[in-house]
Amino acid sequence: MKPNTQQLNDLTIQVRRDILRMVHAVNSGHPGGSLGCTEFMVTLYQNIMDRKPGFDMDGIGEDLFFLSNGHISPLFYSVLARSGYFPVSELATFRLINSRLQGHPTTHDGLPGVRIASGSLGQGLSVAIGAAQAKKLNKDNHLVYTLHGDGELQEGQNWEAIMYASAKKVDNLIATVDVNGKQIDGTTDEVLAMGSLKAKFEAFDWDVLEIEKGNDIEAIIAGMADAKSRTGKGKPVCVLLHTEMGNGVDFMMYSHAWHGKAPNDAQLENALGQNYTEGESDY
Repeated sequence: MKPNTQQLNDLTIQVRRDILRMVHAVNSGHPGGSLGCTEFMVTLYQNIMDRKPGFDMDGIGEDLFFLSNGHISPLFYSVLARSGYFPVSELATFRLINSRLQGHPTTHDGLPGVRIASGSLGQGLSVAIGAAQAKKLNKDNHLVYTLHGDGELQEGQNWEAIMYASAKKVDNLIATVDVNGKQIDGTTDEVLAMGSLKAKFEAFDWDVLEIEKGNDIEAIIAGMADAKSRTGKGKPVCVLLHTEMGNGVDFMMYSHAWHGKAPNDAQLENALGQNYTEGESDY
């Protein structure tokens, strides 16, 4: 049985706590984008995706997910652990030497749930398209999901993949873009303005929808249900997810400053105090 909205909200708070504690413990990492996409990733794994128990790299007979903006690994690792892919206690090894939980996800250590190495931005969509085409060849009707940063779309390889996906009618693919308008050096408009992402994807012949309240779980559930209903109709699907970087921690919001900066002791205490729920189970 899928968790209800309250349970998803409670898990979102727990995942935020994980993110904050992981980044603080090693004084490095990327809390801003991780916090901004927490509701989406929790909902994707707990409510949206059709997942099998366990993990194998073939992923036959289940939906697949590829994280392209790999720097939000604290979020990815927490959601994977809280979804049963590996012990929650392993989150305490984040970014340590010889840990499976490196700063950017890798595959060579065999961490369950990780399908690609995604330290270099802009590559996830290309890999996901290959996986989606493999599903078609295998007559597997499941879907492939991806997540990208909006600043990541400044990488040219994305647009080669976007062009290819529509030309080859890869219509079992749902690519979500985290539209928070911020990246490590400032706003996306300041760094390299991209204009209308909706118009660009539509010009490449994708079916595009927007989730305006990208930090609202019910809006995410409704939006992703809409996205799923558009698959199988000859076009890849793009979801523009409008989020707030650092969501859930007031002093991290409305700024790019926390893209890649860890909180100090006092800031961690403040942030955890804003994210308390009954029954929390910190690692």
